This record gives sequence, structure tokens and C-alpha cells, in this order.
Amino acid sequence: MKCPFCGHTETQVSETRLGDDAAFIRRRRQCQQCGKRFTTYERPEVSFPAVVKKDGRRIDYASDKLRASFALALRKRPVSTEQVDAALERIEEKLLNLGAREVPSSQLGEMVMRELQKLDKVAYVRFASVYRSFADVDEFKALVDEVSDRGG
Repeated sequence: MKCPFCGHTETQVSETRLGDDAAFIRRRRQCQQCGKRFTTYERPEVSFPAVVKKDGRRIDYASDKLRASFALALRKRPVSTEQVDAALERIEEKLLNLGAREVPSSQLGEMVMRELQKLDKVAYVRFASVYRSFADVDEFKALVDEVSDRGG
């Protein structure tokens, strides 16, 4: 591992610990040349499928975009950050388990709607109203009625 201070390539690991949820390894290192200490993190590399947009463009999966969608739908709703994190983890786990190199944006959108429906009915309706691009108020009313009928 290259020292970030002097650039020397020989460093020694002085301490190794598992991260909070065992998702990464934290290592304390010391440079053999300058003696300075620094920390490195080792995480598994995962490859999410590319997202195929409706117009055929392919973009890299971006968890920050997904988180922003959740934040917008859940704005001023009583849902904790931990609940959102868990929902995002479930979506990402499903994406990885698909084993596909590409996933249609519509499939990703449906995953988001399922998770929002579990978290908060109002957020679900907010997201669905934008995502499904309702042609008229009757389609929107049908969605609200559907959510209400399910005990939401």
C-alpha cells in the first residue's frame, strides 16, 4: 500500500478490525520510510447492473439517485433514516441477486414503489403519481382508492 504522505510503497499493517456491520475491514498502517500512520478500508467490490432508461440509454446504477428519490417521496413523513437504509439495502440486494448486467428502469421503479408502499402510503402515492405519469385525475383517484382499500 502506497503511503499517502511520502509515496513510499512499503507499509506495515499495525492493526486490523472489522467494520461496524462486518461490511468492511479497517486497517491501521505505518509507512516504513517516513513512519507516519494512516488508515485504509477494504470493501468487497460489487457490480450493480446498468440501468436501461425508457429511451434506450444505459446509465450506471447510482445509489445516491435512489436515495434522493426516497427522500423526495418521504419529505416531511414520519419514516426514519434506518428504515430508508433498510429499504435501499433490500433493493440493492435484489439487483445483485438478479445476476443481470442490465435492468430496465421500469423494473427498478417498481422495486422502489413496493418498498415505499411498505414504508408510507402517502410517499407511495407521491412517487407513483410522478412515476406512472397519470393521464388524468381518475387514474390518480384509482391509485388512492387502491391504497385506501388495502388499509392505508
